[in-house]
Amino acid sequence: MIRVALVDDQALMRAGFRALLDAEEGIEVVGEAADGEQGVALVREHVPDIALVDVQMPVMTGIEATRRIAADPRLSGVRVVMLTNYGLDEYVFEALRAGASGFLLKDTEPADLLQAIEVVTRGEALLSPSVTRTLIGEFVSRPPDRAKAPGLECLTRREREVTALAARGLTNEEIAAHMVISPFTAKTHVSRAMTKLGARDRAQLVVFAYESGLVTARGRAE
Repeated sequence: MIRVALVDDQALMRAGFRALLDAEEGIEVVGEAADGEQGVALVREHVPDIALVDVQMPVMTGIEATRRIAADPRLSGVRVVMLTNYGLDEYVFEALRAGASGFLLKDTEPADLLQAIEVVTRGEALLSPSVTRTLIGEFVSRPPDRAKAPGLECLTRREREVTALAARGLTNEEIAAHMVISPFTAKTHVSRAMTKLGARDRAQLVVFAYESGLVTARGRAE
């Protein structure tokens, strides 16, 4: 059973998401919250697998709520998926920096929402390659924030290579084909890189790759 918390200040939006999720076998909505502060309390109380969190809310924004959830060791297993009306804007990048595992537009097709929940729960590619590529194109023109970047010296040459490829939006299968290795080996390298860098998931690995300067705006590994 996948346990989901809904955090959105629009009651109609919460009702729509709840109706969709409650109708799906294998998914349980554990509760709802109308602002970020209530959302953090809800997540701390129920420790769901997934928290669907709106970006802009009163009292506390979704980004700040995400930051607090990600910083709480007791909630290390909770994956936050941000909900936004605005597509790929400044909020999305800040949400990923705060610890979000990905994001969805509020007009996402129901089937895509259900699939996203399953993917995030499995801990696999938390941003689809197409979304990752679009995100990269939107934000990598800014200079890397090396002051906040993790130390990539802990990675082996292979791990740096797969991190760079993941940051370009490649799936494990595409990484395997590019490097002429098996998908399992590619997945292992990605997992080890995430562990060494302290990345909660693949989304944060992408952010780390760009903030460190490992990948440039043109998508080439340094």
